[in-house]
Amino acid sequence: MNAVNSFALLKLSALFFVLLSSSAEAMREYPLPAAGSDLVGEVFWVTARHEDTLVQMAREHGLGSHELSRANPDVDAWLPGEGTRIRLPISFLLPPGPREGIVVNLAEYRLYYFPPGEDRVLTAPVGIGRDAFRTPVLETRVTDRIEQPSWTPPRSVRESYASRGVELARVVPPGPDNPLGDYAMLLAAPGYLIHGTNQSFGVGARVSHGCLRLYPEDIERLIWEVPVGTPVRIIHAPYKVGWRGDELILQAHRPLTEFEGDDVGSALRQQLGENLGGGRIDWELARETARSAKGVPVVIGHRGGELAKTNN
Repeated sequence: MNAVNSFALLKLSALFFVLLSSSAEAMREYPLPAAGSDLVGEVFWVTARHEDTLVQMAREHGLGSHELSRANPDVDAWLPGEGTRIRLPISFLLPPGPREGIVVNLAEYRLYYFPPGEDRVLTAPVGIGRDAFRTPVLETRVTDRIEQPSWTPPRSVRESYASRGVELARVVPPGPDNPLGDYAMLLAAPGYLIHGTNQSFGVGARVSHGCLRLYPEDIERLIWEVPVGTPVRIIHAPYKVGWRGDELILQAHRPLTEFEGDDVGSALRQQLGENLGGGRIDWELARETARSAKGVPVVIGHRGGELAKTNN
């Protein structure tokens, strides 16, 4: 067997492993941070084994595939190598805006849920709409919860499949071939759902036709936690800024392609100026953190003093 075929077989084997494996619980739960702080969780490191891939490790540790790759840009996603140190970015600045209901940050490929009247937050990676079927930025609400849903693909999706020579049924019944998985939450925005999946390796990537995909174990938990009527806010916030005590934190993600023309410096100044007030800022570090977009929280300043000037 030649090297190309061997590599292809390794990738297929890894995907098969991810589809069959199930982490104990991918969704993470944290108490809300103390007043004046916005950070939950911790970044830590693990050592890769010979058989590991980043796709498999993402599933094991409750991360999305792209999320883990961005945090380890110099590591081969399919052959990290035995003994390679892998950074697990399991630390999150809470998304901007009210801490209520469901908040999905498209740039982060991540969902947050704030149960009403409780001082906790649940978070999990999500798959979002690919470029031709973009998940919109909007505010909506949960209108229903369905176990064993059928899928009625819209005409645009059937036409997309037909262009690849695949005739898609008008209604796909519940079962292993249903891309909605075992559970789905309907939203007031027509045609959009939060649901499970029969293709877990797509969680944390742009793979869907506009809906939001969760790992099967995550939607199974979330479906019973979220009451009908829960508000849902879908945002695009590539640069999250917040506090941990007196430390100013920046967590930067790569903007989606439709937002790539936005100026990094302007976006950062807007976040800092509008939301945080004064502080001593290392602007060079802030700009580099935003450009590298590894999704890892970085201390870029401290309370007190004036904002450092920037020419950007």
